[in-house]
Amino acid sequence: MQPWHTGRPETLAQLRTRSRVPVWAPHPALPGWTLGGVGWCGDDRAPAAATLLALAGPSPLGGPADLVLVAEEPGTGLGARLAGIQGPDPGDLTAGAPEAKILAAGHPTALWRAPSADDRCAFVGEAMGVWLWAVLWPPAAELVLMEHVNLHDLRYDERALHDLPHGAPSPRLP
Repeated sequence: MQPWHTGRPETLAQLRTRSRVPVWAPHPALPGWTLGGVGWCGDDRAPAAATLLALAGPSPLGGPADLVLVAEEPGTGLGARLAGIQGPDPGDLTAGAPEAKILAAGHPTALWRAPSADDRCAFVGEAMGVWLWAVLWPPAAELVLMEHVNLHDLRYDERALHDLPHGAPSPRLP
C-alpha cells in the first residue's frame, strides 16, 4: 500500500495515469464532503492493482463521517483490510437483494453489505470488472449511500478531478 495523504491535483493526475483499476470519486461532490487522501497498491514497476480515495463530511444523522472508496482487482485485499475482515475478498454476497445502488461510470451498480468491524460498515459490488468497496465510519453513515451517489472514474474524467474540494488528511488511510 502506498498512501498519499494529499489529494492535490498533481498527485491524483499521477495516480490516474498509473492505475489499471478505476479511481472512483463522487461527481458532483457530496454536499459538505472533502477529499482527505488517496492511495494505491502496487510498486513502481507495475500499474496499481487497487486504488482508494478517502473523503470526510457530515453524516446524515449528524456528526462527522468518513468514506473510503476502493477499486481493486479480486484477490488484492485492500477493501477487506479497510472493512476490518480477514481474507482478500468479501465472499459470496449476492444471495440477497443489494442494500444500496449507486451510479459508477454512468452504470447502475448494486452494492451488498459486506462483513465489517463493529466501528464501521462496508458495502461491495462490481464495477468495470473489479471490486468496488465503500467503507464508512461510523456505521450510521451508511445513509450516505442512500443519497444519489454518482461515481466517476478519475482516469477518464479530468473535470471530476478538479472539482473535488480538499480537506484535512484522512485518518482512515492504512
